[in-house]
Amino acid sequence: MSERLHKRLARAGVASRRAAEAMISAGRVSVNGVTAILGQSVTDADDVRVDGQLIELERAPARTFALYKPTGYVTTASDEYGRRNVLDAMPALPGLHPVGRLDRDSEGLLILTTDGDLTLQLTHPRYGHEKAYRAWTDGDHDPTPDELDALTEGIDLSDGPARAISASPATGGAFLVLGEGRKRQVRRMLAAIGHPVVRLMRYRTGGLWIGNLDVGEYRELGPEDMADLLRPNGAGSPNWDRNWELMQRRWG
Repeated sequence: MSERLHKRLARAGVASRRAAEAMISAGRVSVNGVTAILGQSVTDADDVRVDGQLIELERAPARTFALYKPTGYVTTASDEYGRRNVLDAMPALPGLHPVGRLDRDSEGLLILTTDGDLTLQLTHPRYGHEKAYRAWTDGDHDPTPDELDALTEGIDLSDGPARAISASPATGGAFLVLGEGRKRQVRRMLAAIGHPVVRLMRYRTGGLWIGNLDVGEYRELGPEDMADLLRPNGAGSPNWDRNWELMQRRWG
């Protein structure tokens, strides 16, 4: 049975599908001794290598972690400026990569995994996984409910319309929940209503909350955590009320 090469690499835990495509485009992947091309199909019998290293389909069970990303760390696989990378804070595991992005100036919950299929499920818009943020803002006054309503009704940004699932006031800022993860989207949305962000923290992805993690700490996710993570909007999570109360005590 054949499958696309980038899917094979993701299934082997090498990288997410998107990152695997980038590897293929960069000429880092070969199939049976020949440099691979995008869109190529392979079978289990093919010799697939990345940077000359044979990729075995049989692999250890996928591992997934929650990290409280500090500010100052980037989530790109490599950085031309030599800035600190979130992988520097994690165990050295083959195929471990961040799920999506959290910009350098932001902090909070970041998922890292060796499972490329999980990455697709958490990042592709069709799956509808929410991301929730606590923002602290600058301005003459805190964001008002009427101003925040504009974000749930939808506003125009430079890269197209944007809409928050929910937006509510908080001391010195706001809580926002988004169903997508465009570049610096929360910052741009709040700036558009006159409240530039001075601090931004993500506290929930799907139904998984940051909980008691301190800055720079990480923990491996168990079965209950994974069940929460895979709830797109957290509906049905048995830990919802407890986590919301904890989050309010820490950052409300």
